[in-house]
This record gives sequence, structure tokens and C-alpha cells, in this order.
Amino acid sequence: EAQLVESGGGSVQAGGSLRLSCTVSGLIFDEADMGWYRQPPGHECELVSTIADDGTIAYEHFVKGRFTISRDNAKNTVYLQMNELKPEDTAVYYCAADIPWDAVAAGCAWSRGTQVTVSS
Repeated sequence: EAQLVESGGGSVQAGGSLRLSCTVSGLIFDEADMGWYRQPPGHECELVSTIADDGTIAYEHFVKGRFTISRDNAKNTVYLQMNELKPEDTAVYYCAADIPWDAVAAGCAWSRGTQVTVSS
């Protein structure tokens, strides 16, 4: 059974930075398409960014230019560098593997997530 453990969340002021990590076990990591998702308070789960097994990267428009996704297959870890954080980035952030594009809600259901709080 796959296990995903996120870390690196916290509280920062607007304009600050955080780096999230997600360490994965129980699946063949270098064959997995990985994604970061988030669930803001009172809102549904939303996709943030994906990195495919071949390294192809995609970002949602609301984080493009501010967030950077990367992966280290040797460490079974995917990262999300978040810069220029805004209060609207406040959410619980989750990582997930191989989530179909039309099943975004599943992205917030794999793991515990890590809380990111951005104050103005």
C-alpha cells in the first residue's frame, strides 16, 4: 500500500517562502506521475502542480511563476517550492500519485497533508 508523507508546511507572512516535501513508499516512484493538491478552508480540493514520470511539468494558473515542482527519484521525494506566497495560498497541501485529470478530489484523499498559512 502506498504511503505519502508531507512536510514543510507552516505559517508565513505574505511574500514569504516555504518548501514542501513529500516522501513516498509502497509504489514504484520513478514510474509515478506526482501531483501537489490543496484544499483551502471552506473550498474543494484543487490541483496545484504536476510532474510526470518523464519530468513533464504543469502548473495551475494561480501559482505559475511563483511555485516550482521538482522530484528526486533517488529519494522517492517530490518537492514544491513556494515563493511570493499570498493569503489565498492558505490551505492544507497534499501530494498524490497517478491521479486522473478528472478526479481532482482524490488528490486530497491520499494522505494527511501539511498546513500552509499565509498572513497579510
